[in-house]
Amino acid sequence: MKTYFNYFILFLACISFQFSSCAQQQKSTTEKVTTTIPLLLKTGADRTNLYLSKLKGKNIAILANQTSIVNIPQQNKVESHHLVDYLHNNKGINVQKVFAPEHGFRGKADAGETVIDGIDTKTQLPIISLYGKNKKPSQAQLKNIDVVIFDIQDVGARFYTYISSLHYVMEACAEANIPVIVLDRPNPNAHYIDGPVLNMTHKSFVGMHPVPVVYGMTIGEYGQMINGENWLKNNLKCDLTVIPLKNYTHNTAYHLPIKPSPNLPNAISINLYPSLCFFEGTTVSAGRGTNKQFQIYGAPYLNKTSFSFTPQPNEGAKYPKHKAQLCYGENLQKNDKLSALNLSWLIKSYQESSKKTFFNTFFTKLAGTKKLQLQIEQGLSEKEIKKSWEKDLSEFKKIRANYLLYK
Repeated sequence: MKTYFNYFILFLACISFQFSSCAQQQKSTTEKVTTTIPLLLKTGADRTNLYLSKLKGKNIAILANQTSIVNIPQQNKVESHHLVDYLHNNKGINVQKVFAPEHGFRGKADAGETVIDGIDTKTQLPIISLYGKNKKPSQAQLKNIDVVIFDIQDVGARFYTYISSLHYVMEACAEANIPVIVLDRPNPNAHYIDGPVLNMTHKSFVGMHPVPVVYGMTIGEYGQMINGENWLKNNLKCDLTVIPLKNYTHNTAYHLPIKPSPNLPNAISINLYPSLCFFEGTTVSAGRGTNKQFQIYGAPYLNKTSFSFTPQPNEGAKYPKHKAQLCYGENLQKNDKLSALNLSWLIKSYQESSKKTFFNTFFTKLAGTKKLQLQIEQGLSEKEIKKSWEKDLSEFKKIRANYLLYK
């Protein structure tokens, strides 16, 4: 009996196994197997089918720099062209002139350096500086222009001046009844919103609007906000068209193929820029005059550490802060990617400095408020300072929501 019982148990086990195998086989033949194929992000400039028809037979001015690249599929490859070259060679499109922002048309000038008018050697088109005698196109400079194209890579920080250039172009075109087309580009710092909201008593070219330091919008979305919030002079409205990005969200990781300005050489510097740019309003160097711009900070008077550097003139920094002086500080290249402003480096440097001379007048313009300097001088912690921003940030986010094109 015991032997028969053992056979019976073995029989049941076999039946159970076979049933399980059949069920698994049935499942494998009926379940759909899905694979994720990465979608190709396309910039506004790349989506030529959405804007070329709007330019045919028109006299055009283009606000552009070295980042204004258009990628054109050609059989089994993609050809990259500068937007100005591409449109200049496109039949029926009459490019009349190029407007150049801070750092110039080819992106070689220092921050704050005057950009002069000239002639583009490749196309022979006149280049008109919007970072020299005037930051806003004059009505004479817009004469006989039918449409203005804006195509510049932004990095999502209020004090990065390309959004100010956009404001002035929109305002001048609104006055002349000329439409503006913005070819949208990803914002590499669009994944967060942080910082003090600008107090309009401290309005300047490095901060023209009541927005936080990091505003979490593409430049196309920002242009819509300029229009919608009546920030143009005399409540003017610009005839604005945004050519949107394709396959993009605010959390899309995007590696800029071309550095947006001389002192933002890579993704690390772009991510750290909103936090380290505050040092531009102090006696601390943010790495200009090195090959680690906005990835390090230091000064001769900071506490001696194992990390040091000596600024020397280079492209984008002809007269770097603390030139030829040994500076002590921190190398932040291996830090985790930021999703919020970091004030700890600024506070630490202040505490190690000669406090009476640490800040200069430019700091208030960068911060957009006098309050941040006072809070640091009073010894408030980073957490206490950030808590004071919460109400203004909440109100800004409600405004921002009205102009978003992407999730």
